[in-house]
Amino acid sequence: MSNDKQQTERFVSHLTRNTIALILAGGRGSRLKDMTDWRAKPAVPFGGKFRIIDFPLSNCVNSGIRKIGILTQYKADSLIRHIQQGWGFMRGEFGEFVDLMPAQQRLSESEWYVGTADAVYQNIDILRTRHPEFVLILAGDHIYKMDYGAMLADHVDNNADLTIGCLEVPLEEAKAFGVMHVDESRRVIDFVEKPENPPSLPGKPDKALASMGIYIFNADFLFEQLIKDADTPGSSRDFGHDIIPSVIHKYRVNAYPFLDMQSGGQSYWRDVGTIDAYWSANMELIGVAPDLNLYDTTWPIWTHQAQTPPAKFVFDDEDRRGQAIDSMISGGCIVSGSTVRHSLLFSQVRVNSYSLVEDSVVLPEVNIGRNCRIKKTIIEKGCNVPEGTVIGENKAEDKKRFFVSEGGVTLVTSDMLGQSRHVVR
Repeated sequence: MSNDKQQTERFVSHLTRNTIALILAGGRGSRLKDMTDWRAKPAVPFGGKFRIIDFPLSNCVNSGIRKIGILTQYKADSLIRHIQQGWGFMRGEFGEFVDLMPAQQRLSESEWYVGTADAVYQNIDILRTRHPEFVLILAGDHIYKMDYGAMLADHVDNNADLTIGCLEVPLEEAKAFGVMHVDESRRVIDFVEKPENPPSLPGKPDKALASMGIYIFNADFLFEQLIKDADTPGSSRDFGHDIIPSVIHKYRVNAYPFLDMQSGGQSYWRDVGTIDAYWSANMELIGVAPDLNLYDTTWPIWTHQAQTPPAKFVFDDEDRRGQAIDSMISGGCIVSGSTVRHSLLFSQVRVNSYSLVEDSVVLPEVNIGRNCRIKKTIIEKGCNVPEGTVIGENKAEDKKRFFVSEGGVTLVTSDMLGQSRHVVR
């Protein structure tokens, strides 16, 4: 290894050791409809065996950041259980931790977390005792793989007070993001949160430069701005609406483009905040060469999963053959005399004889009865689909019982099936 490379790696490892990552995981994610009735969006299962929050958490660990706080609020039981079961391997004697930081009215007995900035501000006393040099703030509800060490190095190299991770998005989608203008040195000169008419990129009239909700602050600068914002009447206590617009003209705020290191093109990033986006992102994983490679041993996605036996496919009769084609099947599944085609089955799913599951996402512990036909459907955890059920062939009929998205994806929950109400974990 060359001396230059060794020095660079030491430089990055110094930065990551002195960084605390805060994952904002308190939101419901109401656009996921019934999937977030009983759990926060970061706890929603994804990709056959993971939860959404596993992706920013794995990015931290793989980047060398092992001081992590998770800020929780809305119906956090499922999320807390997952963190306790799957992320307890940090070594406290090495200064490593994954701390749960629930809304607990630390500063006022009348207020929970009001906005993203307020969630961090209410824990400012805890953060100060950790003595970080940098604070990395992340959303807990996006799917991507990213080396935060490279972003930290860029932040320091540019003497920035704040660095914002960004990506190019289609102009018509930009109204859901914070949108920024930058100069030739990538310095942010204007920032508008969720504009009705987003400004386009120079030379790219169909694109906008959007914030990923990833921020690196110099710690002392962050604390100063949080206190200032808390003292500002009328502030919504939000990074995008309040903190960032207030600092871009006085301090060094840089944009960090999220690009593929090899191709130079846009890296994989998905907001799975709607039923259609969630279904589509899961379906992408089934492809021969998906943009998100879950089989990458150099950047593993860590998680907790119950110890289950291997998936099993039984019966080989002409009209009763257990088989899966172009699909991902997790441990503990039994495909019994049925066909699964272009679908993703989470753990401990059973598909019984003479049934067909196609273009669907089936969450854990689902039982699909005999002679069912399921197409372009998301079936929530724990559902027991009765024998002979047909879903996805007649949208008008589906809408009478289930939720059907604009893109034609049907969401099925146990409540919709008339089964006993239960808390989805």
